[in-house]
Amino acid sequence: MLRTIADVAEKYGAQAIKLTGATRMTIVGLKEEDIDGVWNDLQLDKGAAVGLCVRSVRACPGTTFCRLGKQDALGMGMALDKKYHSMELPGKFKMSVSGCHLACSESWVRDIGLIGQKEGWQMVIGGNVGAEPRIAQELVNGLDDQQVMTAIEKTIQYYIANANKGERLGKVINRLGLKPFQDALV
Repeated sequence: MLRTIADVAEKYGAQAIKLTGATRMTIVGLKEEDIDGVWNDLQLDKGAAVGLCVRSVRACPGTTFCRLGKQDALGMGMALDKKYHSMELPGKFKMSVSGCHLACSESWVRDIGLIGQKEGWQMVIGGNVGAEPRIAQELVNGLDDQQVMTAIEKTIQYYIANANKGERLGKVINRLGLKPFQDALV
């Protein structure tokens, strides 16, 4: 796969290949008219990296490769990415899954963050980095995998119904408070 990526980057005259913060690869310097051809040559589903949508879900090694992992961060991250990646939303939206309390995938500064604990997942919402950084707030704790999927779905639906265009989840929480999101889970 690495050889294929390098060949495609050369074919289309890319300036560089870089690893992103979400541990994805980006081919930098492509012409817009070449992007569909690049996806076809890579034989991959098209990804979404910009716009008002869910970005690639970031995940740490979790129980798969880390002795500190309490939950399967990679499995959960891939399930979330499959379900939500590129979903259009009122604002840019980032998710992260960390297998333990160290939060290596920076769950505390994502719109939705999951943190693995011995007794299940802790779900935090409303974090972000940038011009106005914000640490996420705990929404719920002790969830199993299915409960996490349900809680995320309800959180996103409430966000869609109540966010202004371009408004990140943290700003909606600043405006309305955390309680309406907690109530939406009931």
